[in-house]
Amino acid sequence: MNIMKFGGSSLADAESLRRAARIVAAKTQVPLVVVVSAMGGTTDRLVEITSAAAASDQVEATRLVEDLKKYHQTEAHLVIESDLQPQLEIFLETQFSDLYEAVVKLATLGSLTPQLSDEIASFGERLSSYVVTLMLRSKGVKTALLDSREVIVTDDQFTQASPILDATRRRLLDIVPQLHLENEVIVMGGFIAATENGDITTLGRGGSDFTASIVGASLAAAEIQIWTDVDGVMTADPSILPEARRLRVLSFSEASELAYFGARVLHPSTVIPAVDSDIPVRVLNSQKPDVEGTRIISKCPPSSVTVKSIAYKESITVVDIRSTRMLMAHGFLARIFEIFDRFGTAVDMISTSEVEVSLTIDRTDQLNEIVDELKKFSEVTHNAGQAIVCLVGDNLRYTPGIAARIFSAIQNVNIRMISQGASRRNVSFVIEESDLHTTISALHNVFFDKVDKEVFA
Repeated sequence: MNIMKFGGSSLADAESLRRAARIVAAKTQVPLVVVVSAMGGTTDRLVEITSAAAASDQVEATRLVEDLKKYHQTEAHLVIESDLQPQLEIFLETQFSDLYEAVVKLATLGSLTPQLSDEIASFGERLSSYVVTLMLRSKGVKTALLDSREVIVTDDQFTQASPILDATRRRLLDIVPQLHLENEVIVMGGFIAATENGDITTLGRGGSDFTASIVGASLAAAEIQIWTDVDGVMTADPSILPEARRLRVLSFSEASELAYFGARVLHPSTVIPAVDSDIPVRVLNSQKPDVEGTRIISKCPPSSVTVKSIAYKESITVVDIRSTRMLMAHGFLARIFEIFDRFGTAVDMISTSEVEVSLTIDRTDQLNEIVDELKKFSEVTHNAGQAIVCLVGDNLRYTPGIAARIFSAIQNVNIRMISQGASRRNVSFVIEESDLHTTISALHNVFFDKVDKEVFA
């Protein structure tokens, strides 16, 4: 069995949907589970609908709902055979009636709860999974629809729920093999789930990849395929560096580092269930299905390659905390991190000196409250408009002189912080966002001027 996940950009319009159908139809020699994201831009539109309704602007929210309905009707009718279109219309009417009801409820309350946020956000995958199911049936593929809310079980941390893996595995093993007795393909919505009580939850933005990995691990899949709009994992972001190369193979550890530090291809949690079950993950381009993509495995073959890829995170804020009275005193760092934890704000990097602690965050919605708490025992300043650049490679830990090569290449760039990860698979540093393009280009020229063709395409 293989798992195939299609992202929103691979389902954005009728032509994209047809491409996805051709890819799936060509792979039915083995049983397939197809996990789909919401159709292109739908999740963002649902966020707009939610914002309008929460502001009690029911007129605008209704208009946005109607626009979203028209989009799904237009694109779906182009890819679904006429004999199945009555089913489609009944489904769309029901779903958008339910969405409108949720919008009215929110506009009436005037206050958005996390639970209601998840209910509204779930409509994207509920719609796309049904559309893809009917489309595949139109192409003659025996296809069953499986509602993810029936099998992906989570806790009740709405908007960012964590899966309860044992319960999820039991449900998947009870249902999926039975559905595959009569069907070549099972379609599921990614991102959405439910508590054991049946309340709708979501796995957070980008959670469709996580769904695919959870399903793959639970069903002991041979491979988990992530179909997106790029050729695979690249040596750098091709939107910054068009000459970036595709990686043929990558280790799970390297992929995890890249995902965490901003690589656009994978959701940071994607590889965790796959790692635990040692299931290969392959990143592929739905617009170029003949390209072999990037295969992510537990351990890569031996290679002399030091740096595999350069990732980055924008919109970083550096927080400097100074307290000459308490710095490095027992419990000082614990007190700092307790504040960030209390406000649900993750820290990416940290460095200390004799008089100061500096750290980076990428969420600033609670920054004012955090600063107020820190000021009770320290002086605090913060600077936005920063970026983290991260070089990743398993061989970094074995190769002397890496830091010299890195910082010689960017000697004219001002560096705020430097960190070498505890795994020693990454070297990260903080710069001004305005220096990002220059920095990545200079580093790419140094580390990828000559490449191992076994590793890079």
